[in-house]
Amino acid sequence: MAASVAAAVGGLRRAFRRSPSWRGPGRRPLSSERAPARASAVRDAFLSFFRDRHGHRLVPSASVRPRGDPSLLFVNAGMNQFKPIFLGTVDPRSEMAGFRRVANSQKCVRAGGSHNDLEDVGRDLSHHTFFEMLGNWAFGGEYFKEEACSMAWELLTQVYGIPEDRLWVSYFGGDPKAGLDPDLESRDIWLSLGVPASRVLSFGPQENFWEMGDTGPCGPCTEIHYDLAGGTGAPELVELWNLVFMQHNREADGSLQPLPQRHVDTGMGLERLVAVLQGRRSTYDTDLFSPLLTAIHQGCGAPPYLGRVGAADEGRTDMAYRVVADHIRTLSVCIADGVSPGMSGAPLVLRRILRRAVRFSTEVLRAPPGFLGSLVPVVVETLGDTYPELQKSSAQIANLVSEDEAAFLASLQRGRRVIERTLRRLGPSDMFPADVAWSLSMSGDLGLPLDLVELMLEEKGVQLDSAGLARLAQEEAQHRAQQAEPAEEQGLRLNIHALGELQRRGLPPTDDSPKYHYCLRPSGGYEFGTCEAQVLQLYTEDGTAVACVGEGQRCGILLDRTNFYAEQGGQASDRGYLVRVGQQDVLFPVARAQVCGGFVLHEAVAPECLKVGDAVQLHVDKSWRLGCMEKHTAIHLLNWALRQALGPGTEQRGSHLSPERLHFDVATQALLTPVQLRAVESTVQEAVRRDEAVYMEEVALALTAHVPGLRCLDEVYPDPVRVVSVGVPVAQALDPASQAALRTSVELCCGTHLLRTGAVGDLVIVGECQLTKGTTRLLAITGEQAQQAREVGQSLAQEVEAATERLSRGSRDVVEAQQLSKDMGRLTDAVDTAVMPQWQRRELQATLKGLQRRANTAIRKLEIRQAAQKVQELLQRHPPEGSLIVDTVSTESLSVLVKVVRQLCEQVPSSSVLLLSPQPLGHVLCACQVAQSATPAFTAEAWALAVCSHMGGKAWGSRVVAQGTGSTADLEAALSTARAYALNQL
Repeated sequence: MAASVAAAVGGLRRAFRRSPSWRGPGRRPLSSERAPARASAVRDAFLSFFRDRHGHRLVPSASVRPRGDPSLLFVNAGMNQFKPIFLGTVDPRSEMAGFRRVANSQKCVRAGGSHNDLEDVGRDLSHHTFFEMLGNWAFGGEYFKEEACSMAWELLTQVYGIPEDRLWVSYFGGDPKAGLDPDLESRDIWLSLGVPASRVLSFGPQENFWEMGDTGPCGPCTEIHYDLAGGTGAPELVELWNLVFMQHNREADGSLQPLPQRHVDTGMGLERLVAVLQGRRSTYDTDLFSPLLTAIHQGCGAPPYLGRVGAADEGRTDMAYRVVADHIRTLSVCIADGVSPGMSGAPLVLRRILRRAVRFSTEVLRAPPGFLGSLVPVVVETLGDTYPELQKSSAQIANLVSEDEAAFLASLQRGRRVIERTLRRLGPSDMFPADVAWSLSMSGDLGLPLDLVELMLEEKGVQLDSAGLARLAQEEAQHRAQQAEPAEEQGLRLNIHALGELQRRGLPPTDDSPKYHYCLRPSGGYEFGTCEAQVLQLYTEDGTAVACVGEGQRCGILLDRTNFYAEQGGQASDRGYLVRVGQQDVLFPVARAQVCGGFVLHEAVAPECLKVGDAVQLHVDKSWRLGCMEKHTAIHLLNWALRQALGPGTEQRGSHLSPERLHFDVATQALLTPVQLRAVESTVQEAVRRDEAVYMEEVALALTAHVPGLRCLDEVYPDPVRVVSVGVPVAQALDPASQAALRTSVELCCGTHLLRTGAVGDLVIVGECQLTKGTTRLLAITGEQAQQAREVGQSLAQEVEAATERLSRGSRDVVEAQQLSKDMGRLTDAVDTAVMPQWQRRELQATLKGLQRRANTAIRKLEIRQAAQKVQELLQRHPPEGSLIVDTVSTESLSVLVKVVRQLCEQVPSSSVLLLSPQPLGHVLCACQVAQSATPAFTAEAWALAVCSHMGGKAWGSRVVAQGTGSTADLEAALSTARAYALNQL
């Protein structure tokens, strides 16, 4: 029995991540016979218990969108919003600074990033991308282990009525390597609460020591587990509640130091708790999910949900039920909190989740179009009372989900055809080609998440070429890096001989006017039309003209017309794919398009034969194009704002943009001041807020010659030329009498633009540098990235304010002052490297520079004062007439130890002094100074080296003063070595 218990508990963490014991039929009773509590009642009981019985303040759930924390894609734990308290960076003037004991139910999403359950959802009976974390916290030592454990035990056994014999606990068993003792205090607390010793088990740091990250607050944790078996056979344990006791701080060097203030941080998943209380082995069998599963059954007409997994789940019907139910909860909560499906970061993860849900609902459950949106009211019904933002945004969520579902369905159907066609061509043992999977993926053309492609292949028993995918991902990263800067000689190009041959044949330049054929839908999304064209000429990689290209061949494709934007005017090329007319299941991915002498060359890799004369249909990558449009309109607004801030004579020297970011080169004699940078951003924000129309029209070049305020670069423009005007129709803007171009952005431009400025969202200048004397380059981001940058800046500003307040209060001792100085250094590094508004970075850098000087001055004063106290203690033990002082001193700092030695030598100049200071884990600090009257052969550096070498360490210094470090368990032996060496020299 002991062995089976040890084996079961040894897998606690694995059980929590993979939950193997939750597989199988879902209706077995788990606890004593009592009426199962509804999930809402379970949640309310938790909050009421801590508020009414134990005086906790109830705080609302934070948004699942992290505010000012770029390390997270989503809020994934209840403690995230309280990080400033744990890190000591909370603004002392804020409401949070007054928190002492609080409780809440926090919305959490674990998808993407280091905590990612997305691909496990549906495969078993317990994984979720969205869940609720019940938690209680005590800050600054308000209470600690005894109270936390007692409250948890009281709630589980007395309020929820869970039988005590079904509960097990684990505690931290120590870590000798880190010098950490076992948490016997927690063990004894559980024993005193009546838990039998046989159900109180210890584990090491991997299981029972919690850390926030590589550095920062950390501490032992104790976990409460529930036995699913209920005494029948070996225990089947699942974690219910984790109680973390933050009492250490992990330093940058890996060492652990005690926290000046201790905290309690606990977390318990609502879904798992409800499953236990409702006697279910699966969280999907609780009333948190049963309304959704019923709605799915009624809306799809699929067989009823039976809770099957693995091979028993024929056709993966039950897996599809779980995926759709989980994902629509996640989508609803995220969209209500302001995270919408998009192309990077958290929005990209949400887009994957939505498309995964669409695939399972339509292809497995055979749901009708628009089905996912119809489930949103069910989510609102189950969660809306607790999270009212869901009720407020219900219609918006349903519309957005339905719109994206409709947009993805056509791609999904085409992707399915491509997969089936490719599979027909494979041998029995062939892997699915990486390039085909990539062309289907979100990084390629159709926007199918790669994990979804892999799942679709898994259902067919086919393995994907993962090594090939890794290579393509690396190439994609390189391509994006190249697109970030203009590269005139990049990719395939038409040389002078090829251009001459085309002109000799009388071929007209490529008609690329279809690139401007797009419109705004009533819902606010953009619709990009396709374009049909004919292949006029094909080129090999070396530029040779050929009549056809074969499978796998990289080639240039010249068409009579195109809707692809070829790189020019600082805007990155479009990408996308083309198909032969009448053959929709073979994609020719187009990596870029370049214009040469008026001819647009499309660079592609042919999956099979393509010939001159073939009719093709072109599809641009809509998300990529939209990103370029957003950045290009933002550049025009930025150009206008710079003229407003710096004067009408301000000149643009160049620009470049891709979907990720933009840069803009402007003629200035010096870097912009923080005030100017902020003013520029404010002007852009105002234009975005007004959501002005963007007018575009081709006009005769002569009409633009004498328009006051019209922006253009020193280059040759075509005739007719395209004019882009913000907020004012082009005809009015070009009327010299209107002066409109002096009041808004009006430019000559061939690029693609938004139709309204509101879609820019926001613009933040995140960097600047002086390229040459007189030219400054500004780096900027827009949209969601810009909003996140502002939140990061605001968060860092609050940390700087908190540090200022701490410094003003003063430090009690050297250790506290040094910690404050370290925090200043950490803050400085964070401000230097963060993606944040540049004006704010410059202001915070100036503030921190002054704070660091003040902190260093405070440390020196405290060290001198502490050193003086230590000197007086030493003088009482050593007579002033002696020639040698060798002793130990208690201090945490080598700097203080050096000051003690120097002050002591000033008091007794005839004495040579060596002091050792023992540190945790056997480390020892050493400092020494040799009297001027000592023999020339007696040097401080040699003395310190002899002692530190004895301790297996190192030393450095000069003839007069030296210092060093080492490690020893026998301090007396080290002192004897020091005395013997000195006496021998003296």
